Amino acid sequence: MIRPLILALLIVFTSGRLSAQQPASQTAGQPARQPASQPAWSPSPGHTQVPIWPGTVPDVQPTTGTEYMIIQGTDVEAYKPKGVQMVSNVSQPTMTVYAPKGTNTGAAVVVFPGGGYQVLAIDLEGTEICDWLTSKGITAVLLKYRVPIKRVGPYWESPQALEDAQRTLGLVRFHAAEWHIDPHKIGVIGFSAGGHMVAATSTLYDKRLYPAVDAADKISCRPDFAIACYPGHLWSEDPEDDKDDVRLNPHVPVSANTPPTFIVQATDDPVDNVNHSLVYYRALMKAKVPVELHLYAQGGHAFGVRPTKFPITRWPGLVETWLRTIGVISE
Repeated sequence: MIRPLILALLIVFTSGRLSAQQPASQTAGQPARQPASQPAWSPSPGHTQVPIWPGTVPDVQPTTGTEYMIIQGTDVEAYKPKGVQMVSNVSQPTMTVYAPKGTNTGAAVVVFPGGGYQVLAIDLEGTEICDWLTSKGITAVLLKYRVPIKRVGPYWESPQALEDAQRTLGLVRFHAAEWHIDPHKIGVIGFSAGGHMVAATSTLYDKRLYPAVDAADKISCRPDFAIACYPGHLWSEDPEDDKDDVRLNPHVPVSANTPPTFIVQATDDPVDNVNHSLVYYRALMKAKVPVELHLYAQGGHAFGVRPTKFPITRWPGLVETWLRTIGVISE
């Protein structure tokens, strides 16, 4: 039996300055063990998740069990009334393609759910995002990336997850003609830890973290545009400086080639301090990257696209306007 307090902490994702949606400690920081009655996640009828790796997954790390899902309700307003589907122990990453409804704009977006790189909020920040995108004529590709990640290798924050993201972006561009996608209109969207992955894919695209396995790894994995929602892992503090000193995480090397970016966050976010958005925005501005930052006084964390009483939950309309202004979709 998993104690309710542990489940609540797992979902709320209390975090430090560099740990977006990082769950509170259980046993050596491990996620809750699999309840015997909980199945692995699968998409809705009519959609098929496909493994992104044709053979052995690179940099395989041991897991505590098989993939499982917990449906958890909390006091967070946006989680009501149906709770949130949380997926853990993902060792076989997959992508699920959601075709656009109505007119196809030719644009595509790879979706990175959040979860502190420990679990994935697969509906709140995954399938529900795909439903919104496809309703606007945009192909959505939901990435179920590996969690929990093991912080090893040349890229400390999320090495296995970033490998999965780079691989998926290459696959989407490789299959662009087949999936009726414009290869120059492929973007990313992510939430909390997934928002960090947006920044990682936007700045670390020149070299993949893994050896190429096929032709899809020979083409660019750089997103053409990026949407970061209440991101974490971006605000770094130098312990030698004042505690309020705000610096960009050095593992997110913003340059003039970083794609146009949209950022949204609430200043009362109790999980990821708004400084994560501010420091990334400042770096993008300095590099002369087209960027929009939208901050709201209220809204908290992990609101997704579920409507609440707060104006921040109308952010999808701002994204749609922004996509028109940068030429990704037309009027």
